[in-house]
Amino acid sequence: MAKKQIHLNAFEMNTINHLAHGLWTHPKDTRIQYKSPEYWINLAQLLEKGLFDSLFLADVAGVYDTYQNSQDPAIRRGMQVPINDPAINVGLMLGATKHLGFALSTTTSYEDPFNVARRFSTLDHLSNGRVGWNVVTSALESAAKNHGHDEIIKHDQRYEIAEEFLDVCYKLWEHSWAEDAVVIDKATYTYTAPDKVHKINHEGIYFKVQGPHLCEPSKQRTPVIFQAGSSSTGQKFAARHAEGVFVGGFNPEKIRNTVNSVKKLAIEAGRSENAIKFFGSMMVITGHTEAEVQEKLASFQQYYLPESSFIQFSGSSGIDIAAIDEQEQYAQRKTEGNQTTASLYSGFKDITVADVKKDLSQFGSRTLFVAGTPEKVVDQIEQWIGETDLDGFNVYQAITPDTLKDFVELIVPELQKRGLYRTSYIDSSFRDRLFGQGDHLPQTHHAKQINLEYEEL
Repeated sequence: MAKKQIHLNAFEMNTINHLAHGLWTHPKDTRIQYKSPEYWINLAQLLEKGLFDSLFLADVAGVYDTYQNSQDPAIRRGMQVPINDPAINVGLMLGATKHLGFALSTTTSYEDPFNVARRFSTLDHLSNGRVGWNVVTSALESAAKNHGHDEIIKHDQRYEIAEEFLDVCYKLWEHSWAEDAVVIDKATYTYTAPDKVHKINHEGIYFKVQGPHLCEPSKQRTPVIFQAGSSSTGQKFAARHAEGVFVGGFNPEKIRNTVNSVKKLAIEAGRSENAIKFFGSMMVITGHTEAEVQEKLASFQQYYLPESSFIQFSGSSGIDIAAIDEQEQYAQRKTEGNQTTASLYSGFKDITVADVKKDLSQFGSRTLFVAGTPEKVVDQIEQWIGETDLDGFNVYQAITPDTLKDFVELIVPELQKRGLYRTSYIDSSFRDRLFGQGDHLPQTHHAKQINLEYEEL
């Protein structure tokens, strides 16, 4: 029986400090060069050498200002600020690669669907079908205040907006232009048949969009849809829309429960249980010997800055852990922020805020973490796949680019030796690489049914 093929994305951000908190100060780290084209081109080419599925780019639309009720700690520590627009970088890297996919985070709460649809169609054309969209609803109150709101949009309302936002995008991508609309008839000076291009005339609660879509159909039409929310609302959203679900956290049992739950909901939504690929988060520290690995670990812990971890956790969750007595029990707390982050430490008996801070102070916390020789690392990866039913991982970096360089040079060959990972790319779209069923969304996906739903209203 053939082994399950593991999918890999590199998890990154267009900023000085992503998730390896404080390690931009490490003498071997080159992250301070994040503003240069060469930094991103070299990263993309390294990932393509390692046959990665994609570079998965996170983003935020505001400053982490929850911790100590101030933006100053985040700004001082470079905690995901300054941060540049990731879409520009994707355009840059497309020309330097042939196979690598790019999953780009874009918010549905503070963008508009007409322009987002155009942006992704453009990238899909330029990449020949290598683009995905990580749909985010933006959990920072500062993001809301940056976009004309007095306070954060409530959690469930953000998902209501996202539902309609995607419906508009689907109408533009899937239904505005017929597949044979573009005729390119030079003899009659006709590029497109007008009767094959349709306005969408969407009028909803949050958006009013006439159309038609400004772009002709790209290879995938709709980019591969990713989503990362594990709240009950987020899971329902994922079951309806997502093709890739990012399941964060470090507890295999909780990860498995989320995978099973979303699969069940997807089946209830009329999709197959194999319609979604599930990705965990993972950090790997490896070397040729155990002594080399331990030397790296000690070095990374030396430069790791716990305060940056507190800033990011507080900002994402909407819970200021600096304002809570350390001996107080950490339980599920009401928040309109990122409920997946907020619930990361809930469900554990007798855990205090001090315990949470202690864990956040450790390098490699909040994610599946393994350090060791390639054989030990791949043993652990195989175990996690079996325990969680994940399809792959979003791989974090400790220092740039050495962590991923070690992964490509040491871990990838061991995965290949065990029959767990591809040995070459197939020249295909991002979607076809993940599912092997063509470039377009399957007919069971909500996007394919949406016009029928609206005609029945």
